[in-house]
Amino acid sequence: MSTTLSATPSPFPSPTSSRHVPATIVLACLGVFVSYLPVVGVSVALPVMQQALDASTVGLQWITDAFILPTAALLLTCGMIGDLYGRKKTYVAGVSLVALGSLVCLTADGVAQVCVGQALTGVGTAALLPSTLALIGHVCPDPRRRARAIALWTASLGLGLTLGPLFNGLIVEQASWRWIFLPSLVVGAATAVVGTLLLQDSRATRERHLDIPGQILAIVAITGLVYGVIEGGSVGWSSPEAVIAFLVTAAALPAFVVVELRSPCPMLDMRLFRSPAFSGTALVMAVTLFAQVGLVFALSEYFGLVHHASTWDIAVRLIALNGFTVVLGPLVGRLMNRFSPRLLLVTGLVVGGIGALCVTSFQASTDTGTAALVIAVLGVGIALAMAPITTIAMDSLPHRLAGTAGAANSALRQIGSALGPAIFGVVLTHRTLDTLPAHLAGSGLSPADQGEVLGVVSHAGIQAGAFLHLDSAETTLRAHTAYGAGFTDALHTCALVGGVGMLVAAVVAFVLTGRHGKAADGAD
Repeated sequence: MSTTLSATPSPFPSPTSSRHVPATIVLACLGVFVSYLPVVGVSVALPVMQQALDASTVGLQWITDAFILPTAALLLTCGMIGDLYGRKKTYVAGVSLVALGSLVCLTADGVAQVCVGQALTGVGTAALLPSTLALIGHVCPDPRRRARAIALWTASLGLGLTLGPLFNGLIVEQASWRWIFLPSLVVGAATAVVGTLLLQDSRATRERHLDIPGQILAIVAITGLVYGVIEGGSVGWSSPEAVIAFLVTAAALPAFVVVELRSPCPMLDMRLFRSPAFSGTALVMAVTLFAQVGLVFALSEYFGLVHHASTWDIAVRLIALNGFTVVLGPLVGRLMNRFSPRLLLVTGLVVGGIGALCVTSFQASTDTGTAALVIAVLGVGIALAMAPITTIAMDSLPHRLAGTAGAANSALRQIGSALGPAIFGVVLTHRTLDTLPAHLAGSGLSPADQGEVLGVVSHAGIQAGAFLHLDSAETTLRAHTAYGAGFTDALHTCALVGGVGMLVAAVVAFVLTGRHGKAADGAD
């Protein structure tokens, strides 16, 4: 069943006016830039926010996932709303919500209000991601020009991921953590005004309907999965909260598939997945963002808690992880016109997977230069992979499905992004608690001191281990050394999961993205 709010044939003109093309591309890039400023920017500030708000590990995970969950759950619906009522309207609403969410976070005095602001920003991002890609697809029907525009879009995404931590590091060094949300507020508000004045609207020419049952089931399935992972890692996998969440997800997911298959106008047309290339890039996108955002979360915690680095120092150490997406974005766009996007994608995933596996060589005493070099390898791999993933996905389907394809592509991107911090947060907690006793036993601490350290970390959260103080400076140093070794072991497990995941994704990309065919031609 779907609500019959159908679109009439578009009254908007075709993108024949050349002056609209550069303005649309620039505004699309600005939109994705402002939507990604908080993604990693907030992550690098988590150690400071944890102390200021007295937040637990679970609280920190929810600060991150409060943004990502609504983004993942609402992307497909926002893509359909843009097709129905206009991509320009969806775009302007999106940047306005980003600005509003940033304002809520800017005035927050607790974890709950930060989560509310992050959720509003996430809803805005859900509107921005599919609308920006659809706007680009509308003004760039030529595949070569569209590939270059998507490369710029991807570079802008990377720029937001890169500058967010740097802005936040500089701000936290000089003022309260709350002001880290000011750049998103200012850029979002300004972009909303400029977009209202300059953008040319577009929408689907075919009849569409809002798929309310599909949307509800998607929200339930995605939220249940992430909630189950976070709460299971916190209170136990057999706890009622975790078990119920996973059962709800297990029921909602197949129900969603059935509803979408039967709907006359589904939110996610399952026939899209008849294209092997689209299916392959969907899985690759989710795995890549899972590894990227999850490792940013884990590395931010590692540098903050083990190295005691400031927010600015964390941002500088992680700049290569996302910065190469910006630096190499235009080059990747040109390379896609010379070489197969599939070749670039597989190469990027292999390089990124090797970079992630190299993180397993980190120790508590690893110097900044070594860490930066390893992170740079991971960053180059991600930079080579990101634009080809989107380009292959968009080119594997009919042009008229650009909005739907863009929304599905971005939804899977956000699902991976949501699961990264959730799963890696659980891994960090459990692996640190599992390995810490052995490191404490070899530290020379007395049994009483060992028990005190374990008690603090077990009951106050693993972040507390970085700030504990024992009777003397010597015993405190030994405790911190053991804690750093245990946390680094946990980081190794996260890196292993992320690296293996990217290498498996490379195999999937090699096998599936080489099989062309727009199987969804009839889906319209």
